[in-house]
Amino acid sequence: MMELHDDDLKKFEAYGAPPLPQARVEGYVDHDNARIWYAVYGSGPAVILLHGGLGHSGNWGYQVPMLINSGRRIVLIDSRGHGRSTRDSRHYTYELMAADVLAVMDTLRLEKAPLVGWSDGACIALILAMKVPARIAGVFFFGCNMDPGGTREIEWPNPVIDRCLARHANDYHQLSTTPDHFEGFAEAVGQMQRTQPDYSANDLTTIDCPVVIVQSEHDEFIKADHAQYLAQSIPGADLIVLDGVSHFAPLQRPELFNKVVEAFLEIVSY
Repeated sequence: MMELHDDDLKKFEAYGAPPLPQARVEGYVDHDNARIWYAVYGSGPAVILLHGGLGHSGNWGYQVPMLINSGRRIVLIDSRGHGRSTRDSRHYTYELMAADVLAVMDTLRLEKAPLVGWSDGACIALILAMKVPARIAGVFFFGCNMDPGGTREIEWPNPVIDRCLARHANDYHQLSTTPDHFEGFAEAVGQMQRTQPDYSANDLTTIDCPVVIVQSEHDEFIKADHAQYLAQSIPGADLIVLDGVSHFAPLQRPELFNKVVEAFLEIVSY
């Protein structure tokens, strides 16, 4: 089969990621004034996938079948206010979204699992590794910052980002309990992203699970030297650079991205 390339995200804008397979379990967890959607696919050792800001779990459509085929149980979670999950009127915080993930783990009786995080999901994953180390078997940290100094000024015009946002807006309208509120939702998430996360190098030294920092060559949002700093600050962390892709590598070149995810999961024990 020919390897899929969608570097300009034209396929993603038009169709989204491939539809997710039938879930084995699907439901909601009521946690801290929100209903958090989750679904479970496949069987075997568990792995939790955490999507990026403004997106939803369906953005993992290229990754879930690969993980099912590798003999894993995949847990997807729509972050608070994203996708099918609701939110209250409070400001977004990564810590609150991390607590939501823990509530889903408790509901599913998942004692410990590795986390694969993309963008905001990566930040949530590392916060969990800091806050509840006994529950986190490892973190795949793709395309995010851990302090405000790690972000780049976005270069506009930017057709790739525009196409991604158009798809996010379309999906939000289809999935959300507040389908007409995408602009307000995007502003609320953006407000969080401008000031959070804000962790120090000292905070990062407390992380003691396997961590892989994965940075794309052309990431639109995150500085390359910030990824290097994270890998140097987190004990034992590895840095992997994905050539030829940007912040949207799981959609642009799924085979490239999936190989790195598989390699990470092979080093995790729990």
